[in-house]
Amino acid sequence: MSETGLIHHPDGCARCWWAGLDPLYVTYHDTEWGVPEHDGRALYEKLILDGFQAGLSWITILRRREGFRDAFAGFDPERIARFTEDDVARLMQDTRIIRNRAKIVGTIAGARAWLRIEDGGPGFARFLWDFVDGRPIQGTARSRSEIQTETPVSRAIGKALKAEGFSFCGPTIVHAFMQAVGMVNDHLVGCHRHGPCAGLGRAS
Repeated sequence: MSETGLIHHPDGCARCWWAGLDPLYVTYHDTEWGVPEHDGRALYEKLILDGFQAGLSWITILRRREGFRDAFAGFDPERIARFTEDDVARLMQDTRIIRNRAKIVGTIAGARAWLRIEDGGPGFARFLWDFVDGRPIQGTARSRSEIQTETPVSRAIGKALKAEGFSFCGPTIVHAFMQAVGMVNDHLVGCHRHGPCAGLGRAS
């Protein structure tokens, strides 16, 4: 890894340090992270998974993502909103996910909040993207040390989500979520994905 935080891979591409050399992580870095996501249901899934990540590494969640999707009804908010205490008990026994009762209960509460936002306003995607005026914030960091872990925008979004009924949405979690769903392009400038994600942002 270079001093900037870039890793130069055998395929000739420079990538952000956090992807390492794990093929699953590299694929995620190259195909998902930083790509603007405007589907409300997909945004709900990613926000929930980022909440489960709290205190863990993202690769831990990524390796269990399919298990999470199966356990949580494909992250369909309408189905999750109807989960009962029996479902909570079931999920607490499911070894495919992170068995944290508070996070499981928070997922259900978040589904109900998602439905309220969808039914009572412009929709969940618009609710989030309005905080950045509908366009990704373009990061200019050239080194790992320049990457922020929270911003005034992530603090504002976290506060708004909490007011709606979401949990595990502190500013650091929300900023990681924003990076992942392309609300901010935080690929290092020297990363081979910075330019393409910037182009996607201009087109969105």
